[in-house]
Amino acid sequence: MLATALVSGLGLGSIYGLIALGFTLTFAVSGTVNFAQGSSVMLGAVLCHVLAIGMHWPMWIAIPAALVACAAWGLIVERIAVRPFVARGTNSWLMATVALGIVLDNVVMVLYGKEPRALPSPLADDPWVIGRVGIFPLQILIPVVGLGLAGLVHLGLHRTALGLKLRAAVDNRDAASLMSIDVTSLIAATYAAAALLAGIGGILIAPLYNVAYDMGTLFGIKAFAVAILGGLTNPWGVVIAGLAYGLVEACATTWLGSGSTQIVTFTTVIAALALAPSGLFGRRSKVRV
Repeated sequence: MLATALVSGLGLGSIYGLIALGFTLTFAVSGTVNFAQGSSVMLGAVLCHVLAIGMHWPMWIAIPAALVACAAWGLIVERIAVRPFVARGTNSWLMATVALGIVLDNVVMVLYGKEPRALPSPLADDPWVIGRVGIFPLQILIPVVGLGLAGLVHLGLHRTALGLKLRAAVDNRDAASLMSIDVTSLIAATYAAAALLAGIGGILIAPLYNVAYDMGTLFGIKAFAVAILGGLTNPWGVVIAGLAYGLVEACATTWLGSGSTQIVTFTTVIAALALAPSGLFGRRSKVRV
């Protein structure tokens, strides 16, 4: 039971960390976050299902197409629900992103339907038996992809020209603008990247859960809790917090039952934040409006 909980927890935790990285990216550059991030999780899974199952596209085409749509959705959120309100110096983007996510969820409900649907795994369905533990290949792939993408984000921020521009914008937006860095475009790019990461999380988790119009709601809430817990400005802290959250959730489900899962996990988050108000690996920061 312990081994099963560890495997499941690492998989879930890496997904939470991956989605939470989107919050970190947007907050670091713009001081804002996308509360429609959970809708991006759902959008990736639903579009992949529609293209691969409904339209019979090969999975290797359906997945990139779904992710491109997720990135485009991130650009729409930034342009419609964030930029106009930040330009006016208000924090109304908080409600605007929530509202836009609800709109997308309900549009998908009308077009896609309310019934949950299964997305077959592109990998083998037979589990690998290690000792007395059966592990599905997808359960190994999820943490590998999640942690690998976190590493790529880190390298991109520190080893590429775009990453240097992003870091310059984080350090001093006004100075970056004076150096001919288009901060507005960088913010839009981070929103697209955040939605892309969430879409990847949705596609990875879809074969283990049913695909539905409301599947992203709880994932988005948990990912935001992970982002706050890890320290909203610390990418690796967010990833570590995601893994820890996933392990706590899996262990609570295994030994206490699914009815106690949310009680245990969110109580743990509250207790941790009471001890470290800025997050376990964060530093004091204020939202810019």
